Amino acid sequence: MTFITDMIKGILIGIANIIPGVSGGTMALSMGIYDKLIGAVSNFLKDWKKSLITLFPILIGCGVGIVGFTYAIEYLLSEHTFVTCMTFIGLILGGIPVLLLQLKRKLRECRRSIGLSDVLAFVILFAFAVIMPLLGSDEEVLKTLTATPGTMVILFFIGIIASATMVIPGVSGSLVLMILGYYYGILGSIKNFLEALKAFDIPALSNGFLVLFPFGIGVLLGIFLIAKLITFLFEKYGIQTYCAILGLILSSPFAIFYNTGLFGKLGDLNIMIILSGVLLAVVGAVITYFVGEK
Repeated sequence: MTFITDMIKGILIGIANIIPGVSGGTMALSMGIYDKLIGAVSNFLKDWKKSLITLFPILIGCGVGIVGFTYAIEYLLSEHTFVTCMTFIGLILGGIPVLLLQLKRKLRECRRSIGLSDVLAFVILFAFAVIMPLLGSDEEVLKTLTATPGTMVILFFIGIIASATMVIPGVSGSLVLMILGYYYGILGSIKNFLEALKAFDIPALSNGFLVLFPFGIGVLLGIFLIAKLITFLFEKYGIQTYCAILGLILSSPFAIFYNTGLFGKLGDLNIMIILSGVLLAVVGAVITYFVGEK
């Protein structure tokens, strides 16, 4: 029974990880398995059998959630871009009050106020999230990645970066992928791989495997390598870490609008679409706020 329960929780975490703005770490925290996850990851080398038994149903569930929700996300982004992006932005911004509360607690614990290093951490991550999309292609939306040696190496390191954010409650790994300009490429590659699997298209399967395999290895390696680093950063540099996360989150609406090409389409929106987007943004913010508060 525990296996089935953990797999269901893994499915929800997988779905959370694929939605920009929704934190898989927060989802794990709200379902009461975050400590179990981090403990299993951190102690994997010490007791790999026990850790594997703990992680296996959760990882299976995550895979099911990610694969199953890929089609829905791609459809929503292509057919209802503004409304979907506004929902994402609401989900992102709704987590800010909880993060600010955690930052205040850390400040009281350290008995100090915001300092220069904290401001720098905020500014650097804010600037990073704004500049990175500008450096990428303006044709990122729903494109498919092609397996080249350079792309495979980049995807390996992108996987490590994305996995680092997946284990931080309040930060979305898929949001970081969107900021880096690889969210749509990974999304399209997953869908095309599944379609090729159905049709048994060997060339397409090979390309999909060579794209997704290094990314997946990077994600797994990153989770195991960075779990302890994240714990260390929150313990030793908690205030700077929270400030950096806030910088990333506050700048993310720009990255979402830029990477989806919405800046060039805002003039074509009618009033009903705008109102629907604002309403869903509010709903998303409320949902994230109450989940994070819990």
